[in-house]
Amino acid sequence: MTIRFRTFATVKIETGFPTESGKPECAVLVGVINYIQTPKIVEEYLDELEFLAETAGAAVIARFVQKVETNHPGTLIGKGKLEEISAYVADNEVDMVIFDEDLTPTQLRNIEAAVNVRVLDRTNLILDIFALRAQTAYAKVQVELAQYQYLLPRLSGLWTHLERQRGGIGLRGPGETEIETDRRVIRDKISKCKEQLGKIDLQMAIQRKNRGKMVRVALVGYTNVGKSTLMNLLAKSEVFAENKLFATLDTTVRKVVVENLPFLISDTVGFIRKLPHHLVESFKSTLDEVRESDLLIHVVDISHAGFEDQIEVVTQTLDELGVSTKPMILVFNKMDAFSYVPKEEDDLTPMLKENISLNDLMNSWMAKNNNPCIFISAKNKTNIDALKEMLYEKVSEIHTTRYPYHDFLY
Repeated sequence: MTIRFRTFATVKIETGFPTESGKPECAVLVGVINYIQTPKIVEEYLDELEFLAETAGAAVIARFVQKVETNHPGTLIGKGKLEEISAYVADNEVDMVIFDEDLTPTQLRNIEAAVNVRVLDRTNLILDIFALRAQTAYAKVQVELAQYQYLLPRLSGLWTHLERQRGGIGLRGPGETEIETDRRVIRDKISKCKEQLGKIDLQMAIQRKNRGKMVRVALVGYTNVGKSTLMNLLAKSEVFAENKLFATLDTTVRKVVVENLPFLISDTVGFIRKLPHHLVESFKSTLDEVRESDLLIHVVDISHAGFEDQIEVVTQTLDELGVSTKPMILVFNKMDAFSYVPKEEDDLTPMLKENISLNDLMNSWMAKNNNPCIFISAKNKTNIDALKEMLYEKVSEIHTTRYPYHDFLY
């Protein structure tokens, strides 16, 4: 079994995408339908998994879905489905099989033995993308920590970089097996990463303190909803933005002045469904910008079919971070990409999301949402002035509360 990451560690772990020829590796996706995940939900998850694979540099050529009552402890899916996938892999020169679920070490080993190509799970894929996107030393250490935490329980039969220690004259002692040595090396690496993060955290805390008492605004939201594009628009900056998942991994802070009122705005890593807990733990320091902010701008991709589910994922994550009670502006982005399919008058089938017009969505969300709400297009700069006015009102309110006797021009 081989687990592959793009890595910054001194211990080499092979990478997966793309091939040396520059041609993307071919991948097939595997999803599981159970009592929690309906066929429709699994299809949405696989759409997202395909986007993740494309972001990493792979080309998805097929999908396999199986309905199971309980996950098979040895292979997750049934024997028949595994044989079907194995036959397809052999006939179509597939390079890897990617599962939408987290696989146990035993499952990884058994599935890879059956299909005879690389096997990745969702976490493995996300970590590879994180390693690809990390630019600063801080982000690289965070990714390295997450990688080692992922590897630790999956070491059995994984590495070949250390041979079993042998006894000899003057060398006999209690000794360690290879797996014990590997675990000790990994634990040492984890401790070193945490120590490095602690030092960088202290530096960043001093930086945040030196920014004074300016009002701080944080952009939050699902990955690939347009947070970086919006930040570039508001701050007149050039933060990297791309139509791919996790285009932004490093937190960026910029000064913004709306009319005569200055404040700080930060762009943070996007959230995603099924984000592993240990990965969230590794990136807690990055999310300190969210914790210490005075105002949150929750950016939502209104053109995405599952935008309501994405809102729920972000809301749950903010709740876990303990910041769900902070003042918030809900910004629905990508109006320009919104698609609407009106129903025929004689169509008696249930109304679907695509049958709801943008105006109906605007009216319903503005009516039922407790937070200020606005619909924009960062790409076409639609309603940006209205957003700035909303921001000015909220920031000036926070500023006035904090400095009741501070005189500044309105």
